[in-house]
Amino acid sequence: MTAEGSLTLDRGLALLQAVADAGAEAATISELATSIGASRAAVYRLLVPLSARGLVRRDGNKVRLGVGVLRLAGQVVPQLREVARPVLRALAESSGATAHLSIAEGDEVESVVVVEPSWTNLHVAYRVGARQPIGVGAAGKAMLLRQGGRAWVVSAGDVQRGVAGLAAPVRGVPGLRASVGVLTLGAIKAETVGPQVVEAAAELATALR
Repeated sequence: MTAEGSLTLDRGLALLQAVADAGAEAATISELATSIGASRAAVYRLLVPLSARGLVRRDGNKVRLGVGVLRLAGQVVPQLREVARPVLRALAESSGATAHLSIAEGDEVESVVVVEPSWTNLHVAYRVGARQPIGVGAAGKAMLLRQGGRAWVVSAGDVQRGVAGLAAPVRGVPGLRASVGVLTLGAIKAETVGPQVVEAAAELATALR
């Protein structure tokens, strides 16, 4: 790819990100031009291939994400699950707790992969697709942790009475807000399980980069 082609690709991706960041309000051509540091004419040119692929759509002077993004997104979770399962399997077996990967969907958190330990007599059953507000439970709270701060979050009874959770954020994967966590009945041994969860989150992040 030529330097000019690389620059065009970079600007096209920046434009797509700017459209996504505008959210439900949508952004005008002028706002997008300011956001990516390009002229209005350049934005119009960049919109042509993005529109042809259904990634964006024009609504008057405003630009919104197109259904083509949904088709791409639909391929992300299956690939994410494939990468995450062996990591969560190892975590579930080593901790003796139900391990899960959760991702942020707006102001909610959704579990996308759940792996139960094979050797315990009792463990927490957690459903794939379960949702809760991002501020409820360890999975969502972990996503709100600041870089350089606490490594993990512990919760007790937030999601279900008698169930404790511990989760750590998956860091360093652009565009992904996620956490790896475990759920167990009763109290959780954070000093032992915490480092295991952090290590699993780091391993997953490395595999996804």
